Amino acid sequence: MKDLTQGSITRHILEMAAPMAAGMIIRTLYYLVDLYFVARLGDAALAGVSAAGNVMFIVLGLTQVLGVGTMALISHAVGRKDHSDANLIFNQSLVLSIVCSLLMLLGGYGLASAYMHSIAADADTAAAGITYLKFYLPGLALQFSIVAMSSALRGTGIVTPTMIVSMVTLLLNIILAPILIAGWGTGHAFGVAGAGLASTLAVAVGVVMLAVYFMRLEKYVSFDRALWRPRFATWKRMLGIGLPAGCEFGLMFVSMAVIYWIIRDFGASAQAGFGIGSRVMKAVFLPVVAVAFSVAPIAGQNFGANKPARVRETFRSAALIGSALMLLLTLMCQWRPQWFVSGFSTDPKVIEVGAQFLHIISWNFVASGIFFTCSGMFQALGNTWPAFISTATRLVTFAIPAIWLSRQPSFQIVYVWYLSVATGTLQTIISVILVQQQLRRRMPMPATVADLA
Repeated sequence: MKDLTQGSITRHILEMAAPMAAGMIIRTLYYLVDLYFVARLGDAALAGVSAAGNVMFIVLGLTQVLGVGTMALISHAVGRKDHSDANLIFNQSLVLSIVCSLLMLLGGYGLASAYMHSIAADADTAAAGITYLKFYLPGLALQFSIVAMSSALRGTGIVTPTMIVSMVTLLLNIILAPILIAGWGTGHAFGVAGAGLASTLAVAVGVVMLAVYFMRLEKYVSFDRALWRPRFATWKRMLGIGLPAGCEFGLMFVSMAVIYWIIRDFGASAQAGFGIGSRVMKAVFLPVVAVAFSVAPIAGQNFGANKPARVRETFRSAALIGSALMLLLTLMCQWRPQWFVSGFSTDPKVIEVGAQFLHIISWNFVASGIFFTCSGMFQALGNTWPAFISTATRLVTFAIPAIWLSRQPSFQIVYVWYLSVATGTLQTIISVILVQQQLRRRMPMPATVADLA
């Protein structure tokens, strides 16, 4: 356990963000590695895997329900030095992770076909996406166990073990991807099925590694079978914080699905270009997301310790760091956006759509960085409904005009990207206002010198 209620806030942010960013980059490379080899199978395969990968937003949403509640409550318990409550939360999150994994498998296999046929540009694209999901769904289900364990560690201020596990599983995925997708060394290429299987096997190894870490090395929170009987009061506490955060990611899934549905008439190349561009965007966001993720445990422990000035300082420092990083990324995407796309496809149409997407959407990067910081603060304060409200506002202001625009005779894909920039900026403004309201309501004590001690 690391006490984040003492010492420099900026140093805590940087020390936590660095390994978290490394871990996130490693996890994202899962998808980029798959994307690289799948792109060699053709536009239909690339578009299918990209569209199927959008299901990750559902998984992120469901894992957020578990992870955000676990992290927030454990960080609060650590802040007020309540070890027994922290251990109870951890063990109950493991029980919930098993329940969520089973629900994920049932829902995934039951709805995969309907989802892909509803958004795919053609039958080949739909078939590729369905095949990919068939083999990747077990890996997605295992994500819940990883999130339960890694969120508990993050709540206690520990992030390095998760990064190491991510690194090992990435290396395994890199080894397995060409073998299973392209048949290197075996002569048996499984295509898009191999992409899903490679990721699933890598995730399974990650679960085993984290479990071994908890059994042998972790001391503050640990496996305790006596605490595995369902405690519904504890579940209610976790879900009260995590459910709005999960719904927030669910709305992101809907927003992405709307985009795929709107641009499907432009063909598989357009969907493939957007798929590459959006994944690249997620990849370049990772350092800033890591900064935002560090906000939650740092501000959460200080919230539990009743140190309002340190909570506010955490928000200010993270917002400044995130904005600086996002400004740099904006300049890169304005300068040579095609560099980020051309490594995944040689199709001029795919490169054009992907580069155009990054060039326009990058104008919203700084605002996005501030929004991520706001989300971290809502988690730290134990109230994630404001983040859900701002995301719901963006979905309404984006989806309805986007669908209307797509029905106009002069419609172009770029209209969707410009609309996304405008609604993203609006979302950030709403989030900042809501953060300030929450700080005044939940931490009304005036800042004092003692709070910074």
